[in-house]
Amino acid sequence: MTDARGSAGRYDETNARHTPGTPCWVSLMVHGPATTHDFYGALFGWEFQPGPQQLGPYARALIDGREVAGIGQLPPDRQLPIAWTPYFASADVNRTAETVRLCGGTIGVGPLDAGEAGRMAIGSDPAGAVFGVWQAAAHLGTAVTGVPGTPAWNELVTYESAGVAKFYETVFGFDPVPEVSAGSDHVTLRLDGRPVAGIHGVGQALPRDRGPHWITYFEVADVEESLERLAGLGGHVLGPARDTVHGRVATVADPEGARFSLLQGRRGDTGAP
Repeated sequence: MTDARGSAGRYDETNARHTPGTPCWVSLMVHGPATTHDFYGALFGWEFQPGPQQLGPYARALIDGREVAGIGQLPPDRQLPIAWTPYFASADVNRTAETVRLCGGTIGVGPLDAGEAGRMAIGSDPAGAVFGVWQAAAHLGTAVTGVPGTPAWNELVTYESAGVAKFYETVFGFDPVPEVSAGSDHVTLRLDGRPVAGIHGVGQALPRDRGPHWITYFEVADVEESLERLAGLGGHVLGPARDTVHGRVATVADPEGARFSLLQGRRGDTGAP
């Protein structure tokens, strides 16, 4: 987890949230959306409403009527890894998609229109980690942060940070700031001086069944209570909760295997993990 942290993921200013390159949405594609809705609804208190019909069976998760994430359904014949995918804001998704290709990445979906909501693409970086690109129209993205059940941070787990950080720098205009720490391979991605995401190079410790992947941190009020609830709902605790300088963190998975992290931030801390 990147230790060079700041105010990313907690602010609610629309202009800052939608600066090109800023993480603006997280989405999950699963085989059983109804069961997944029940799981996250009980874990985070999410309610659901239908999303754009162009995306097939897709629903937006809400907290107090405000959108925080999306869950869609994979086609029955698609055996893709089940994973939370962060979307980065773009002023022109076509241009961003072309830059992804020119920089050695791939575009697997789109660019395509999502009705009146906006325009999107899904791609992968040169190491294979999947991410989304969102050009907002009617749907601006995550509408609330900083409360339990909302995305707090996104971090890329990959082989090594330097090369892939250059890719994200070129595509989204990030300023990559390496962490100065012996034996650590961390980079914080910044926009306009503020951290917005992290990259963690783990070398051969990367799970072979996963490959490079993004992981989303969701805020909770109490990690231990959330872990107990998650286990009772059919989720999986992948490692013991641990303390960090910005709070208590645990890595978990939902019943279909999508990995994510729980973050219990310290009182008064406006940082991100």
